[in-house]
Amino acid sequence: MKSGQQRMPAGMSIETDIPSRLDRLQWGRFHMLVLVALGITWILDGLEVTLAGSISGALQSSPSLHLSSAQIGLAGSLYVLGAVCGAMVFGWLADRWGRRRLFTLTIGLYLSATALTAFSTDFTTYALFRVLTGAGIGGEYAAINSAIQELIPARYRGRTDLLVNGSFWVGAAIGGGGAVILLEPARLPPDTGWRVAFGIGAVLGLVILYLRRFIPESPRWLMTHGRHAEGELIVSQIEKMAQPAPDAPPITRIALTDHRVRWLDVTRTLFRTYPGRSFYSLVLMSSQAFFYNAISLTYALVLGRFFGVAEQDIGLYILPFAAGNFLGPLLLGKLFDTLGRKPMIALTYAASGLLLLLTAWLFTRGWLSAGGQTLAWSVVFFFASAAASAAYLTVGESFPLEMRALGIAIFYSLGTALGGIVAPWWFGVLIGTGERGAIAMGYVFGATLMLIAAAVTLKFGIAAERQPLEHVARPFSSVDRS
Repeated sequence: MKSGQQRMPAGMSIETDIPSRLDRLQWGRFHMLVLVALGITWILDGLEVTLAGSISGALQSSPSLHLSSAQIGLAGSLYVLGAVCGAMVFGWLADRWGRRRLFTLTIGLYLSATALTAFSTDFTTYALFRVLTGAGIGGEYAAINSAIQELIPARYRGRTDLLVNGSFWVGAAIGGGGAVILLEPARLPPDTGWRVAFGIGAVLGLVILYLRRFIPESPRWLMTHGRHAEGELIVSQIEKMAQPAPDAPPITRIALTDHRVRWLDVTRTLFRTYPGRSFYSLVLMSSQAFFYNAISLTYALVLGRFFGVAEQDIGLYILPFAAGNFLGPLLLGKLFDTLGRKPMIALTYAASGLLLLLTAWLFTRGWLSAGGQTLAWSVVFFFASAAASAAYLTVGESFPLEMRALGIAIFYSLGTALGGIVAPWWFGVLIGTGERGAIAMGYVFGATLMLIAAAVTLKFGIAAERQPLEHVARPFSSVDRS
């Protein structure tokens, strides 16, 4: 889908039906293409994080790296730090340059850094390449969450966003299964299996490059950047691949002008127009970031240290854990569009916290086997995965279209900085003590954050289900002609 780049003359306003036409469509093959080509990013992230966790034992026993538990935890934190920086830089660029232009740049960075990770010679080079890999993934988060929300019809937006973010765990299953095969001692030399494992991500990235050739720029982004004719052309092409829903509402129009967003606009929106949404977004993102990064980046160390699971078998325990994480968004996602955002977000955050408290108590008592611990995590993250995915959905819906990618980047970065960067390192230290009580303390802290987020949702939750994005947060470029 190609078109020219003629901008609307400065000071001129137009009326457009682009949002209404996009939102009234039934699910079609175009939407499936978007789901696959853009959603695969989370599969890559799941692959990366799971490989890092699954091969932690191999990295410790590697003749060239020989990393400690603390270094593995630190490398996980540095990966998250890279994602934070990448999200901020590429999120800002995605709002200025467009969603599509960033796709090639961010996936290219990911591909290069992942391939280089396989050639790490010591902790310094391994950590550096993990930072760069994280930067590529962080950039993908901002641009792609924005594009998916802007391209998917309103009636499907919640379940689609949850499914896409939940697909992280499809990558986790691939990473876990791949680690089992590649880390088998009789299959490859001890310093080779983990290197080949990182090559899996690079190969998947090449597939993504091909698929994204068929994804157009967001018509919503084009209409707010003075390129209305291009947006109209793309919508017409999309309509050839998807029919209007039988119960679709009449087409409506909104008036827009070419508004250049300044940092003053962003600051005023965050602190004056929507301060409650800003606080709410920060709470959701930081709580789920701590919860997830603390456990997903260190679970292999727990299984090895406290349950004696061999490093080559870690991947087997990831599969049920990944299944619970993927099934949560898959089975609960539709309810976010029907029952609503507020009740479902509160429910999933609260259930995650309460179930992790129970798991911490059972772990401290020593009543769980390796299989029992994995089953407990799987149940906890059935709800936590839906909760974390809903956090990205909420942030993307809460702010004007012209700063959507930057808004996602800001709250992903702040939330991850507060809740995600320190978590893997801290849990690595706790695991290093060899004390179950120390690990349980970390679990209790994470559970408490999730319960706080559930309570905050009851006060600040937004009823964005089935609503056009332009109704949830008015664009900067909108013109009131009432």
